Amino acid sequence: MKTLVIVAHPNLERSKVNKTWLNRLQQEEDVTVHNLYAHYPTFEIDAEKEQQLLLENDRIVLQFPFYWYSSPALLKQWQDVVLTYGFAYGSKGTRLQGKEFMLAISSGGPAEAYQAGGYNHYSMSELTRPFQATANLCGMHFLPSFLLQGMMTLTEERLQESAETLAAYVTNPNLRAGS
Repeated sequence: MKTLVIVAHPNLERSKVNKTWLNRLQQEEDVTVHNLYAHYPTFEIDAEKEQQLLLENDRIVLQFPFYWYSSPALLKQWQDVVLTYGFAYGSKGTRLQGKEFMLAISSGGPAEAYQAGGYNHYSMSELTRPFQATANLCGMHFLPSFLLQGMMTLTEERLQESAETLAAYVTNPNLRAGS
């Protein structure tokens, strides 16, 4: 199975988590790591090139830090430009149907902050519903997200462990939607 990991972090050099994850995932044989901010610093996305990358892979992973209950701006721009009517959805937009889709998200707040009664009042599953809806619209199978929460108190050991766990998770051919 070929996997495309689309990394969206506006300041990757200062990131502990996303930079560590990117470096670890680049070591995987059937994983292509695609850093959006490195390719498109002016936000002018080549839709045709991006669509071709999607077509060449079986599993698409969006990796990003959780910003204001969503993704960084360039990832939203990428969605608007690349996931177009007639390509990703619509009566003739069937090019992504059957592909697997997942999120790899880091957040500063701890897991307990993302639940009913927690600081943020909503679970990560609730807050990522727009991504789930996007997968549904495009006919993709939404796989369970990989979450690393509480990165503000993350030790170096836990960081390295998370990178290994992410690599195993992203390349696991037995993951299934709803599991």
